[in-house]
Amino acid sequence: MSDAFTDRKRRAADWFRALRDQIVAAFEAVEDSQTDGPLSDRAPGRFEIRDTQRHGPEGEDAGGGLMSVMRGGRVFEKVGVNVSEVYGALGEQAQRSLTARKEIPGLEQDPRFWASGISLVAHMQNPHVPAVHMNTRMFWTPGGWWFGGGSDLNPCIEYAEDTADFHATLKRYCDPHGADLYPRFKNWADEYFFIPHRKRARGVGGIFYDDYCTSDWEADFAFTQDVGRAFLPAFLAQVERRRKLAWGEAEKETQLIHRGLYAEYNLVYDRGTKFGLQTGHDPDAVLMSLPPFARWV
Repeated sequence: MSDAFTDRKRRAADWFRALRDQIVAAFEAVEDSQTDGPLSDRAPGRFEIRDTQRHGPEGEDAGGGLMSVMRGGRVFEKVGVNVSEVYGALGEQAQRSLTARKEIPGLEQDPRFWASGISLVAHMQNPHVPAVHMNTRMFWTPGGWWFGGGSDLNPCIEYAEDTADFHATLKRYCDPHGADLYPRFKNWADEYFFIPHRKRARGVGGIFYDDYCTSDWEADFAFTQDVGRAFLPAFLAQVERRRKLAWGEAEKETQLIHRGLYAEYNLVYDRGTKFGLQTGHDPDAVLMSLPPFARWV
């Protein structure tokens, strides 16, 4: 399987990198276009980019990626768009956080893995503009391969039309791949992004999927690509609708408290955070999702 998947791994990793380039360019264009309204007197934000590296237990090369973070912009307070391609052998803890499954066939006997993906989290200046998360990824082990990912909206001030529009866009991109996918993955997102100790969701949902393998790699890759393609039209529509609304201290306080939910979820429950830290990836890249400021009461 390893030899047969060499080309497929490269195609997937190249796609995640291309999607990253599109999103970075689109977000910098949003910064440039904020020429009036809140914070328009600031310099437009720009991404700071650096390579990330991962090393195995003996110091050997184990992959890495590209970390892209914009801070203190006109529209984006902090946004990271990271891509990675990592490989090596999985320890016991990392095996448990690899997927939703408890066991992966053959992994105990041969713990090799390869993974590539894109991960994005945006925290916005304007409390009326929702925060957002998106990622898509591919995993390979000697015993199998699968895709995962999704995107979800995290407003601190919810607007029903924004929620409806975001979900409708995701559905439009999912439906050509099967009418059952959007409702199935919407329900999965509602379950996955629930914060048990707060007894509430961290946002208004979206879609989430893991262990996605129909045995047709081309079809599953095409679906994962469309999940990535859906992100910009789904999210930028909400940014355009809200980014010039005025806000005050009360709205900012609401935003900071809501961000606490995001931080709690990512540090306590998120499987991607656990996997990244347990496999020795750059901690700054793994924890890129955390907001620049948050508040607890």
